[in-house]
Amino acid sequence: MKLQKFCGNIVADHLKMRRKVERNMLFLCYPKCSTCIKAKKWMEEKGLEYVLRDIKTDHPTAEELREWRRKSGLPLKRFFNTSGNLYKELKLKDRLPDMDEEEQAELLASDGMLVKRPILVDGEKVLVGFREKEWEENLI
Repeated sequence: MKLQKFCGNIVADHLKMRRKVERNMLFLCYPKCSTCIKAKKWMEEKGLEYVLRDIKTDHPTAEELREWRRKSGLPLKRFFNTSGNLYKELKLKDRLPDMDEEEQAELLASDGMLVKRPILVDGEKVLVGFREKEWEENLI
C-alpha cells in the first residue's frame, strides 16, 4: 500500500511538472513595479515557469490587447493602469467613457505604462493585476 501511494505521488508530481513546462506562460511586467516584483516572487516560489516581457520596452500590441480582453472576459477599461502618472496626465478618467474599444486598444498599445500590470497570459486564461487568491485558483 505504501509503495502504491509512493508511486502515485511520483506520477502526480511528474504530470504537474509536465503541465508547468507545457504551459509556456507569458508574464508582462514593469521590473520596477512593486506589485510585479511580488507576483514574480510568488510565481517562483510556486515553481511556475514563464517568459518575462518588460511591458515598458516591449508593450502589447492592439491586437494582443483585444485578444487578451476576449480571453479574460474583462472590459478593456480594466487593462488601464489607472494609478499611473501617464493615465492621470492624459486625463483618461474623463476621456475613456467616450472612447470605443478600438480607440482604447490603440491608446493602450501606444505606451506600456498605460497598461495595468502585471498581466499573465496562460493559454486561454489572462489575469490582469496580481491578486494572490485569484492567481492561486487559476494557476495551481
